[in-house]
Amino acid sequence: MDRQDRQLRPWLRCGLLVLAMSAFGVAAETRPLPPADVDLIGQVQVVTARYEDTLLDIARRGGLGYTEIKLANRGVDSWMPGEGREVILPTQHILPKTPRDGVVINLPEMRLYYYLPAKGDLRQVVTYPISIGRFDWRTPLGVTKITQKVPNPSWTPPESIRIEHAAKGDILPRVVPAGPDNPLGQFALRLGIPGYLIHGTNRPYGIGMRVTHGCLRLYPEHIASFFEQVAPGLKVTFVSQPYKIGQAFGITYLEVHRPLVEEKGRKEGALGEIAQLLADKGVSTASVDWVMVRRELKRPTGMPVPITQPDEVKLLDARREGEAALIAQR
Repeated sequence: MDRQDRQLRPWLRCGLLVLAMSAFGVAAETRPLPPADVDLIGQVQVVTARYEDTLLDIARRGGLGYTEIKLANRGVDSWMPGEGREVILPTQHILPKTPRDGVVINLPEMRLYYYLPAKGDLRQVVTYPISIGRFDWRTPLGVTKITQKVPNPSWTPPESIRIEHAAKGDILPRVVPAGPDNPLGQFALRLGIPGYLIHGTNRPYGIGMRVTHGCLRLYPEHIASFFEQVAPGLKVTFVSQPYKIGQAFGITYLEVHRPLVEEKGRKEGALGEIAQLLADKGVSTASVDWVMVRRELKRPTGMPVPITQPDEVKLLDARREGEAALIAQR
């Protein structure tokens, strides 16, 4: 255990315990929500591949999507990682720069954050990997809400989708009934944006990719849990934040994801965008490790990386807070 692990605040220790119990149980990542001045949740894990594992199997068991596990494990074969191969699970995240309420969907990250209603002083956030719309069927940005919960949905494919499939020799019926062949899976949530849903899937290994006609797909086990937790009227916010800046324990972190292809110029302007995000956090650019920043921009890992040296005063405060909490529990 290194110095930073020993100094973790109680809310983060609890988050690590949740992950330890749920890893490889296809459970979502549920974390205690940190204080307003802390943006980091979770911790990166390392697991060992079994002989029969694909990287997609490991991603699903770890509550991850395809793209994020590939970014964290460059050079690892997707179909045959190899028995005994160590695989990184990128299960640490910087919370998106939004109000911490309702549902927040960060499209470049291909991840959904749901801020659960408070239970007394306890607040939690649960996060799921998702699939989003292809370049030619883009998922929209903006604010909407859940309008309807539909168990065992049927699917009425729009004429444009039927034409697309017919061109490939796949003739879709006008209505696909509920069941194992339904691409919406067992649960669907209608949104205030006409034609858009959050739903399950009968093709779970597409999670974490741009493969949909604009809707959001979740793993079957995740949509089942999410469906039970939410109610019509819940706010849903779509954002595009390929570059996230967060702070914890006196350290500033950067998390980089590939910008959406359609957002032309975003990649070229990345340094300026990051500089503005740092300014918004009150971080002096002179204190930033710009070599690390450029390295992440060139080969993003999709994981938070420290780009400043720790603030020793804040680290000491965190340690004292943790020690006081431990004494109180005795």
